[in-house]
Amino acid sequence: MSKLSRREFLKRSAVSGAAAAVIMSGLNKPAHASAGAGKGVQYGTIIDLTKCDGCSHLKVPACVTACRQENKSKFPKPVPSEEINYYWPHKKKEDWQDKKQLTNRLTPYNWTTVQKVTVEHNGREVEVHIPRRCMHCDNPPCANICPFGAQGKTPEGPVVINHDLCFGGAKCRTVCPWGIPARQAGVGLYMKVAPQYLGGGVMYKCDLCYHRIKKGQVPACVESCPRGAITFGPREEIKQLAKERAKEIGGYIYGENENGGTSTLYVSQVPFEKIHQQLAKQKAGQPNPEAPGYPLMPVNVGNYLDTANGLLTSMLVAPVAGAALAGYTAYKKMKGGE
Repeated sequence: MSKLSRREFLKRSAVSGAAAAVIMSGLNKPAHASAGAGKGVQYGTIIDLTKCDGCSHLKVPACVTACRQENKSKFPKPVPSEEINYYWPHKKKEDWQDKKQLTNRLTPYNWTTVQKVTVEHNGREVEVHIPRRCMHCDNPPCANICPFGAQGKTPEGPVVINHDLCFGGAKCRTVCPWGIPARQAGVGLYMKVAPQYLGGGVMYKCDLCYHRIKKGQVPACVESCPRGAITFGPREEIKQLAKERAKEIGGYIYGENENGGTSTLYVSQVPFEKIHQQLAKQKAGQPNPEAPGYPLMPVNVGNYLDTANGLLTSMLVAPVAGAALAGYTAYKKMKGGE
């Protein structure tokens, strides 16, 4: 089976695609989009690292603050910490409710963070600030691997999580090259089913301000950036702009090929291999180096769905996801939902 046919097979067979169609309505074209952009066009972003200074004049970067403010109604509302059980059979749980104010890493309450590294390049030291959030992949393994069909990629690009359907098994985080999704225990559907034995909570991450895009608005991080470091628009135009900007500065692009391609492209004047190396050193210095929430930038990293194991796993979870989605849809109809 060729790489292309495998990917097309996954796109058609993985039930998460169906989940996206059922759970989400279509998007309206953002007002800023070009006149040629119509229904079904995918959107993306460019993050220009030559323009981002991490909002050095602010205590917290503007994009981080804007993201938290815009999405606070979506943040988890778990039961009290003392009522949360360990993830059976392991004696652990991921509970962030007493760390809601953290902004230097990704958590269920912080979907955007800005990392800072100093990179030596062409004989000089360059300070680089890197806004991090979900990459919104073209063929997201997180969505296709979810056994409950709780994640899906909308036709317009954002990859979203249905918090009402997620069991918090964290398979999405396992197959994400950046470990982006964050888990909060003590909340979600598993609490109603078998809180002592099943799942682990709900996964949370950036959804590219999907609710704003539906209203014809740009994501909050784009709107809030004081230096215009983040550009939003039709993905094909974004790709062209990224190439032009990289050529202009003699720089590099990240996200065009990583994980099979993403809707988030970075442009930098220094190689991303060097950025990745510095991020890896920083993470190694953390109290728990294996902890998620501090994404690296591996260059040319492949997509799990392009492997034999990824294909097989996606095929195996599809029936489970289909049953879960059918049950969820029936439940919503019974409750009078859409």
